[in-house]
Amino acid sequence: MKTRNLFLGLAIVVLGFASCKDEKETEAKKMVEAYIVYVDSLDNMTVEDAQTNWAAIDAEYQIKEDNVESALKDLSGSKDAELKVSKGKEKYEMLKTEVEAVKAAANVAVLSPKQKMRNALFGEGKIGDDMNFNWVNKDNIHSVYQQFVHTVENNKDSYSREDWDEIKTMYEALDSRKNTVEKEGLSSEDNRKIAGLKLKFAPMYRLNRMGAKSEEMKEAKQ
Repeated sequence: MKTRNLFLGLAIVVLGFASCKDEKETEAKKMVEAYIVYVDSLDNMTVEDAQTNWAAIDAEYQIKEDNVESALKDLSGSKDAELKVSKGKEKYEMLKTEVEAVKAAANVAVLSPKQKMRNALFGEGKIGDDMNFNWVNKDNIHSVYQQFVHTVENNKDSYSREDWDEIKTMYEALDSRKNTVEKEGLSSEDNRKIAGLKLKFAPMYRLNRMGAKSEEMKEAKQ
């Protein structure tokens, strides 16, 4: 009798585990389908609309992605579910890339002339209104000077007097940073190369700013 009751108890436990497992798998499959439906729904949205509502879209996506990752653990070994989720992630990443490209283009369009110049002289977003040069260090300062001087050289004929004034401000700020970097272990080789770039910049600045000022005075008289 005791043996029979023991077997009966074990059977109930086993059935309970099986039932619990089935429920978890069923719930997991629902989460996978919800994830796929959500990602597929984004295909019907234009990139412009997605960009406008991106914060909400991304927030909801992160929740569904977390849910589906948990669901896959309960569907361990289900290659079909894993493939569906993988394709869903690819779709989302493609949309995200397109949205970020639209956003970047919009940001460029509204940049002030001064910020556009700073981006050209130092790199996209490296120098803003805070004029922070802390990212310049002994390892990259030579390349920073190199980009700055070569950019000025390539565009010197198109700069106005105001542009040259801005260039001078940026140049002096970079020089100030160099004084700090020298104390942090700037190599003699890089220091020598920077000195050469500075010798190239100085006369180029004086002559071209003078020319730009003369040109503006001539246009004013006309």
